[in-house]
Amino acid sequence: MGLIEASRLKSPWILHYDTGSCNGCDIEILACLTPLYDIERFGMVNMGNPKHADVLVCTGALNKRSARVLKNLYEQIPDPKLVMVVGTCAISGGVFHNCYNVAGGADKVIPVDVYVPGCAARPEAIIDGVVKALGRLAELQEVARGKKSA
Repeated sequence: MGLIEASRLKSPWILHYDTGSCNGCDIEILACLTPLYDIERFGMVNMGNPKHADVLVCTGALNKRSARVLKNLYEQIPDPKLVMVVGTCAISGGVFHNCYNVAGGADKVIPVDVYVPGCAARPEAIIDGVVKALGRLAELQEVARGKKSA
């Protein structure tokens, strides 16, 4: 394992994108950054640039406008990359699933690796989802090196 691969596992950089939520899950993600949960002690850093990110965290119900942006952000993240959706709205559209402009969950547009259910998802569940995403990232790195089949 190279230095860059090891550092990506020990310090995943996260890009957060809200596709149109009530901001309940966004507030819980911000709570993960507070001293109470202190997700940065695990080396996780919230990034603003998709080209520097390892994990895309998506919240909110997917609408037709945000679907194009979400796909664009996903394509800019370098491989191997992961997608984690947080909250019922990001998984299935939630309470907004019957609205005329809601397309459903994020997996309608991009592949999703980790689902974190809840309305709003608790910070403990979000941190658990990130840890599961790191396990999946290690598997993807092994596949990229040819040690394991997908």
